Amino acid sequence: MGPADADDRADRCRGVPRRPRAPGAQDRGQDDPDHRALDRARARRPLRGHGGARPAGRRHQEVLRSTVKLSLRTLNRTLLARQLLLARQELAVSPAVSHLVGLQAQTTGPPYLALWSRLHGFRFDDLSDAITSRALVRMTLMRGTLHLAPAADCAVLRPVLQPMLTKALLTLHPGLAAIGIEKVVAAAKDVLADGPLPLTDIGARLRERWPDESERSLYFGAQLLTPMVRVPPSGIWGRSATSANASFAQWIGEDLPETAPAGPMIERYLRAFGPASAADVAAWSRLTGLRPHINALDLVRHQDPNGRELLDVPDGELTDEDVPTPVRYLGVYDNVLLSHADRTRVIAEEHRKVWGAGKNGVFPQTFLVDGFVRGTWVAEGGTLVLTPYANVSKKDVAALKREGMALLKVLAPDEPHTFTMRPL
Repeated sequence: MGPADADDRADRCRGVPRRPRAPGAQDRGQDDPDHRALDRARARRPLRGHGGARPAGRRHQEVLRSTVKLSLRTLNRTLLARQLLLARQELAVSPAVSHLVGLQAQTTGPPYLALWSRLHGFRFDDLSDAITSRALVRMTLMRGTLHLAPAADCAVLRPVLQPMLTKALLTLHPGLAAIGIEKVVAAAKDVLADGPLPLTDIGARLRERWPDESERSLYFGAQLLTPMVRVPPSGIWGRSATSANASFAQWIGEDLPETAPAGPMIERYLRAFGPASAADVAAWSRLTGLRPHINALDLVRHQDPNGRELLDVPDGELTDEDVPTPVRYLGVYDNVLLSHADRTRVIAEEHRKVWGAGKNGVFPQTFLVDGFVRGTWVAEGGTLVLTPYANVSKKDVAALKREGMALLKVLAPDEPHTFTMRPL
C-alpha cells in the first residue's frame, strides 16, 4: 500500500470523502502534482490538549467543556477545512451547498466560483442543473441578501430570519406598517398566483391597491415578507434574463413553516464556520437576541487569541495550525469573508480596510496564500490580473499562475490566456 492509498484509508476512517482518481482531472486544472500534495493535508482531529477530540462518551465531556485558547492559524485552518477550501472535496453540488449553509448569490458568478474552488471535478453545468431542477433556490435569507440554498434548508433558515427581515423592512419603509403586514403578504400571494413576475411588476400591481405607497417599498415588502424564489434563467451562468420571482410554495410545491427554532440554524453555522463567537453568528445572520438560544444548546467553549469566547459543536474538529494550504481564488461575497464579525482569521485588518473600501457593498474578488487574503484579482477576457496586498514568494506566484490558468479555462475557454501579477 503506497502513501496515497494510506492517505485515502486514513481519510475514510475520519469520514473524509475518498480522493477521486478520475482520468482527465489534470485537464480540468484541478489536480496537478502540487495540488495533490497539498490536498493530502487533511483536517485532523487535535489531541485533547489542543482543543478536544470527538467525544466518545461522558468521560470526555469535562475535557470538551474546558476552555482552550486557539491560535489565529488554528482558526484559519479550521475555517478553511470546514469551508472545503483546505482540500477540494468529492461532493455533489446540493450537499456541498447545504454543508456551507448557502452561498450568497446577489449576482450570478459568485456561487459558481465558490464551488469551483471547493469541489473536485466541478462543472458549471452542475450548478446550473441544480438550479433549473429546483434542487437549489435563490431567495432572501441571511443578512437580507439573496442566497442559494437547498429548498429543504430554507425551512430551517427562513422562518428564523423572518422577524429580522420584517424589522428591517419596516425600518426602511414604515408606511407598510400602516397598511398591515398580513395584507401585504396576502396581496403579494395573489399577484404571484398566475406565475413568476419581475419585482417591478409586483410593485406596480400592488400599487394599484395602495396608490399612496411607492412601488419600490411595495415590491421590497413583497420580497421580504413573502418567501419568494428568484427563478431561472436568472442566476444561470452564461444566460441573461430579466429577474423574475415566484412564490416559494408555487415553485417548490409546499410552503415554508411560519416558525422554526433558532438552535438548529446556529449549530449549522458553527459546523460550517466555527469555532465562532456569538457576535460572529449575529454578523452572519444579522439576528439579534441570540444569547438565550445559544445558552440552550450543548456547545463547547474555546477562546480566541484575545481571550474572547468562541462556541463550537461538541464534535467539531479543529485543524492543526501547521497544515499546509493551497492557493485559492475566491469570488465576490465568498462565505469565508462575510460570515464573522472578526475576520482576522482570514484577512488581516489592514488588508480588510482596503478590501472593504468598495462602493455600494461590492467587494473585489480575492486570492488566498497560506490561508489568508493576500490580494485581489480580476479576469479581463482571457487575462487574469492580480493585485497583491503584500509580498508573494516566487513559489506562491507559480502556484497562483497554475491555479489561475485553470480558472481561465473555465471563465474564458475560447480566448488565449495570460497571467499578470501587478507589482506591490
